[in-house]
Amino acid sequence: MATWQKAERILVILPHPDDEAFGLSGTLAKSIEEGAHVTYACLTLGEMGRTMGVPPFANRVTLPEYRKKELEESCLAIGIQDVRLLGFHDKMIEFEDQDKLDGSIDAIIKEIRPEVILTFYPGYSVHPDHDACGASVVRTVGRMPANERPRVLCIAFSRNTVENIGEPDIYNDVTDFLEQKVASIRAHRSQFQFAELEGRESWKRKEVRDRFGIERFWTYRY
Repeated sequence: MATWQKAERILVILPHPDDEAFGLSGTLAKSIEEGAHVTYACLTLGEMGRTMGVPPFANRVTLPEYRKKELEESCLAIGIQDVRLLGFHDKMIEFEDQDKLDGSIDAIIKEIRPEVILTFYPGYSVHPDHDACGASVVRTVGRMPANERPRVLCIAFSRNTVENIGEPDIYNDVTDFLEQKVASIRAHRSQFQFAELEGRESWKRKEVRDRFGIERFWTYRY
């Protein structure tokens, strides 16, 4: 088991607005405070999201614009200034032309030259878009010379994760950054409503600290 290591350049590659909020927003806020440059490449606008707010305030036509604004608010809360929208279709990542998808990811890796890439662990991230996104990152990095590859750190949360790939090898305590993390989660109001996160200074509550204070990552090993 290891703790989070500082990095100067971090590239986040995830398929949907809100994917950043739960598993790594605290880590990103912490890294930015430590001086890291974070680029977030979001594959889609989550336009096929199942919920439209409670009570509904969006519809199938307007949801993409709402979700784009929610993503911007979340990134502002975290401190991310470099956000790239790659323009792929929600719930269709697994069906995209692999060369096109991998090429988009390869181009941004070559531009940013990150030390660390954060994405989903393919096969252990529940949603097909999550798995397809992670698989594309893994393929693309795998084509690079071994001595030029950034570290690929993955989020995973399917029920069989620990049984099949073991415990996470990185645990990051982000309790000092829960204010940013809670703001990131709450920004995605069309998709989530958490009673325990409502109210001022909700991040100080023990139940919130216990639930959201540790972020876990698996290193993808080639």
